[in-house]
Amino acid sequence: MTRTLRAIAVFSGSNFGRGEAYRVAAAALGRAIAERGMAILYGGTHMGLMGVMADAALAAGGIVHGVITERLQAKGHLHPRLTAHEVVATIRQRKARMAELADAFVALPGGIGTLEEFMEVWTLNQLGEIAKPAGLLDVQGFYQPFMGFIDHMIAEQFLPAAHRAGIVVDADPSRLLDGLANFQTVSAPKWLK
Repeated sequence: MTRTLRAIAVFSGSNFGRGEAYRVAAAALGRAIAERGMAILYGGTHMGLMGVMADAALAAGGIVHGVITERLQAKGHLHPRLTAHEVVATIRQRKARMAELADAFVALPGGIGTLEEFMEVWTLNQLGEIAKPAGLLDVQGFYQPFMGFIDHMIAEQFLPAAHRAGIVVDADPSRLLDGLANFQTVSAPKWLK
Protein backbone atom coordinates (compact mmCIF):
# COMPACT_ATOMS: atom_id res chain seq x y z
CA MET A 1 0.00 0.00 0.00
CA THR A 2 1.42 3.36 -1.01
CA ARG A 3 0.68 6.29 1.27
CA THR A 4 -0.44 9.65 -0.04
CA LEU A 5 2.09 12.18 1.18
CA ARG A 6 0.95 15.76 0.75
CA ALA A 7 3.28 17.45 3.24
CA ILE A 8 6.70 16.47 4.57
CA ALA A 9 8.06 18.02 7.77
CA VAL A 10 11.81 18.46 7.50
CA PHE A 11 14.06 18.78 10.54
CA SER A 12 17.43 20.23 9.70
CA GLY A 13 20.49 22.01 10.90
CA SER A 14 20.53 25.78 11.13
CA ASN A 15 24.24 25.55 10.32
CA PHE A 16 25.72 24.38 7.02
CA GLY A 17 28.00 21.62 8.29
CA ARG A 18 31.51 20.93 7.07
CA GLY A 19 31.96 20.65 3.33
CA GLU A 20 29.67 21.14 0.36
CA ALA A 21 27.95 17.72 0.44
CA TYR A 22 25.43 18.76 3.10
CA ARG A 23 24.33 21.82 1.11
CA VAL A 24 24.03 19.75 -2.06
CA ALA A 25 21.91 17.15 -0.26
CA ALA A 26 19.65 19.76 1.36
CA ALA A 27 19.00 21.37 -2.03
CA ALA A 28 18.38 17.96 -3.63
CA LEU A 29 15.83 17.08 -0.94
CA GLY A 30 14.04 20.42 -1.37
CA ARG A 31 13.84 19.93 -5.13
CA ALA A 32 12.74 16.29 -4.84
CA ILE A 33 9.87 17.16 -2.50
CA ALA A 34 8.77 20.09 -4.69
CA GLU A 35 8.97 18.03 -7.90
CA ARG A 36 6.62 15.46 -6.37
CA GLY A 37 4.07 18.18 -5.63
CA MET A 38 4.40 17.84 -1.87
CA ALA A 39 4.61 20.77 0.52
CA ILE A 40 7.49 21.24 2.93
CA LEU A 41 6.91 22.12 6.58
CA TYR A 42 9.99 23.27 8.47
CA GLY A 43 11.27 25.69 11.10
CA GLY A 44 10.82 28.74 8.89
CA THR A 45 14.34 30.14 8.93
CA HIS A 46 16.75 31.20 6.20
CA MET A 47 19.67 29.86 8.26
CA GLY A 48 21.95 26.93 7.37
CA LEU A 49 20.69 23.80 5.66
CA MET A 50 17.13 24.85 6.46
CA GLY A 51 17.50 27.88 4.22
CA VAL A 52 19.26 25.91 1.46
CA MET A 53 16.45 23.33 1.39
CA ALA A 54 13.72 25.99 1.39
CA ASP A 55 15.43 28.01 -1.37
CA ALA A 56 15.78 24.93 -3.60
CA ALA A 57 12.14 23.92 -3.10
CA LEU A 58 10.90 27.44 -3.83
CA ALA A 59 13.08 27.66 -6.95
CA ALA A 60 11.48 24.40 -8.14
CA GLY A 61 7.99 25.86 -7.68
CA GLY A 62 7.31 24.10 -4.39
CA ILE A 63 5.17 25.08 -1.43
CA VAL A 64 7.24 25.85 1.66
CA HIS A 65 5.44 26.49 4.94
CA GLY A 66 7.50 27.74 7.87
CA VAL A 67 6.58 27.40 11.53
CA ILE A 68 8.89 29.66 13.51
CA THR A 69 9.02 30.72 17.13
CA GLU A 70 8.49 34.31 18.24
CA ARG A 71 12.05 34.43 19.59
CA LEU A 72 13.63 33.35 16.31
CA GLN A 73 11.42 35.68 14.29
CA ALA A 74 12.47 38.57 16.57
CA LYS A 75 16.12 37.72 15.81
CA GLY A 76 15.42 38.19 12.09
CA HIS A 77 15.61 34.47 11.21
CA LEU A 78 12.33 34.20 9.28
CA HIS A 79 12.86 33.25 5.63
CA PRO A 80 11.55 36.20 3.60
CA ARG A 81 10.09 34.28 0.62
CA LEU A 82 8.06 31.45 2.12
CA THR A 83 4.75 30.41 0.60
CA ALA A 84 3.25 30.66 4.09
CA HIS A 85 4.44 30.94 7.65
CA GLU A 86 3.13 30.80 11.19
CA VAL A 87 4.65 32.30 14.32
CA VAL A 88 4.20 30.34 17.56
CA ALA A 89 5.35 31.04 21.10
CA THR A 90 7.53 27.99 21.81
CA ILE A 91 9.49 25.16 20.22
CA ARG A 92 6.98 22.71 21.71
CA GLN A 93 4.14 24.47 19.91
CA ARG A 94 6.19 24.51 16.69
CA LYS A 95 6.82 20.77 16.88
CA ALA A 96 3.16 20.04 17.65
CA ARG A 97 1.99 22.17 14.72
CA MET A 98 4.43 20.54 12.30
CA ALA A 99 3.38 17.07 13.50
CA GLU A 100 -0.27 18.01 13.02
CA LEU A 101 0.22 19.23 9.43
CA ALA A 102 2.75 16.65 8.18
CA ASP A 103 2.11 13.28 6.59
CA ALA A 104 5.75 12.21 7.09
CA PHE A 105 9.03 13.45 8.53
CA VAL A 106 12.61 13.70 7.27
CA ALA A 107 15.73 14.70 9.16
CA LEU A 108 18.64 16.18 7.28
CA PRO A 109 21.97 16.28 9.11
CA GLY A 110 21.93 18.72 11.99
CA GLY A 111 22.66 19.20 15.66
CA ILE A 112 20.93 18.29 18.89
CA GLY A 113 17.70 20.10 18.00
CA THR A 114 17.37 18.16 14.76
CA LEU A 115 17.99 14.88 16.54
CA GLU A 116 15.57 15.72 19.35
CA GLU A 117 12.79 16.61 16.90
CA PHE A 118 13.36 13.41 14.95
CA MET A 119 13.47 11.23 18.07
CA GLU A 120 10.18 12.68 19.26
CA VAL A 121 8.33 11.66 16.09
CA TRP A 122 10.01 8.23 16.07
CA THR A 123 8.89 7.76 19.69
CA LEU A 124 5.34 8.93 18.95
CA ASN A 125 5.18 6.41 16.11
CA GLN A 126 6.59 3.65 18.30
CA LEU A 127 3.96 4.33 20.97
CA GLY A 128 1.15 4.48 18.39
CA GLU A 129 0.28 8.13 19.10
CA ILE A 130 0.85 8.96 15.43
CA ALA A 131 1.17 6.77 12.32
CA LYS A 132 3.35 8.94 10.09
CA PRO A 133 6.60 7.57 8.65
CA ALA A 134 9.94 9.15 9.50
CA GLY A 135 13.28 8.96 7.74
CA LEU A 136 16.89 10.09 7.90
CA LEU A 137 18.71 11.52 4.89
CA ASP A 138 22.04 9.83 5.55
CA VAL A 139 24.39 12.25 3.78
CA GLN A 140 27.94 10.85 3.68
CA GLY A 141 27.03 8.34 6.39
CA PHE A 142 26.19 11.16 8.82
CA TYR A 143 23.65 9.03 10.67
CA GLN A 144 25.66 5.78 10.77
CA PRO A 145 27.09 6.47 14.27
CA PHE A 146 23.54 7.17 15.45
CA MET A 147 22.30 3.92 13.94
CA GLY A 148 25.22 2.20 15.65
CA PHE A 149 23.87 3.54 18.94
CA ILE A 150 20.42 2.20 18.03
CA ASP A 151 22.08 -1.20 17.45
CA HIS A 152 23.69 -0.88 20.90
CA MET A 153 20.22 -0.26 22.41
CA ILE A 154 19.05 -3.46 20.71
CA ALA A 155 22.08 -5.46 21.88
CA GLU A 156 21.54 -4.26 25.44
CA GLN A 157 17.84 -5.17 25.21
CA PHE A 158 16.38 -1.69 25.58
CA LEU A 159 14.84 -1.77 22.10
CA PRO A 160 13.24 -4.66 20.19
CA ALA A 161 15.27 -5.48 17.07
CA ALA A 162 12.21 -5.08 14.84
CA HIS A 163 11.97 -1.42 15.83
CA ARG A 164 15.20 -0.61 13.97
CA ALA A 165 12.98 -0.82 10.87
CA GLY A 166 10.67 1.81 12.38
CA ILE A 167 12.37 4.48 10.26
CA VAL A 168 13.66 4.81 6.70
CA VAL A 169 17.37 5.55 6.26
CA ASP A 170 18.78 6.42 2.83
CA ALA A 171 21.39 8.72 1.32
CA ASP A 172 19.31 9.44 -1.80
CA PRO A 173 16.39 11.89 -1.45
CA SER A 174 14.20 10.16 -4.06
CA ARG A 175 14.71 6.70 -2.55
CA LEU A 176 14.04 8.13 0.91
CA LEU A 177 10.75 9.67 -0.24
CA ASP A 178 9.80 6.40 -1.95
CA GLY A 179 10.59 4.57 1.29
CA LEU A 180 8.32 6.91 3.24
CA ALA A 181 5.49 6.45 0.73
CA ASN A 182 5.81 2.65 0.93
CA PHE A 183 6.53 2.44 4.66
CA GLN A 184 4.91 -0.36 6.63
CA THR A 185 4.36 0.33 10.32
CA VAL A 186 6.30 -1.94 12.68
CA SER A 187 3.84 -4.19 14.44
CA ALA A 188 6.21 -5.77 16.99
CA PRO A 189 5.44 -4.76 20.58
CA LYS A 190 7.67 -2.13 22.17
CA TRP A 191 8.12 -4.05 25.41
CA LEU A 192 10.59 -6.91 25.69
CA LYS A 193 9.79 -9.89 27.88
